[in-house]
Amino acid sequence: MKNAIVTGAARGIGLATTKLFLKEGRRVAMIDRDGEELARAAAGLDNVLPITCDVSVEAQVAAMVAQVADAFGSIDALVNNAGVADFRLLDQTELQIWRTVMATNLDGVFITSQAVIPRMTRGGGAIVNIASISGLRASTLRVAYGTSKAAVIHLTRQQAAELGELGIRANCVAPGPVDTKLALAVHSPEIRAAYHDAIPLNRYGTEDEIAQVIVFLCSDKASYVTGQTIAADGGFDATGVGLPALRQD
Repeated sequence: MKNAIVTGAARGIGLATTKLFLKEGRRVAMIDRDGEELARAAAGLDNVLPITCDVSVEAQVAAMVAQVADAFGSIDALVNNAGVADFRLLDQTELQIWRTVMATNLDGVFITSQAVIPRMTRGGGAIVNIASISGLRASTLRVAYGTSKAAVIHLTRQQAAELGELGIRANCVAPGPVDTKLALAVHSPEIRAAYHDAIPLNRYGTEDEIAQVIVFLCSDKASYVTGQTIAADGGFDATGVGLPALRQD
């Protein structure tokens, strides 16, 4: 049985990815810093190992990876999905906010990958890092978030370049707007309409649609794919900049 680690697994894309892995017969270590929400998400799921862990804290990650290795033996796939969002203007982004975003979104990917790689199956391991469309194209209110995700995209290329000789693949998924609880809470009807106008498919994506791409990249079907960033965004990155509703104060 193949084994996977999914960070940020308590909700959203991470939980959808976990469930899809389970359908394919994998065991999944579900990682999240929100222990209560993680316990609720894991309840009733078979072949999961929920572990409360903050991926920005190196000691916690080391302990988590050791626990997964003891329980599962090998680690075949790592999905670095844990992330935090912050949306404010450049001149309103304090250094501490910047560092908080970078600590989870970028440092967390680096720390967790570095800890997992020595335990990863040689010749068949896969890392998938979750970036964002905001890492591919600039937009207002995303100076810390977008920059962190752009860095994740390049980190993915670095991983692919160095890990290829070990047979470990590294790829990146950059989701566009996705119908999550967070998006529903913070996107006004005007913003949602503007996104629909800017996206060729004229809609938000679903968590399961993003999970499908992630699981594909972890599978043998993607055995010759590494160092790539796939924008699962309904065509958003292929079109212009737009979104005047986001620029209005």
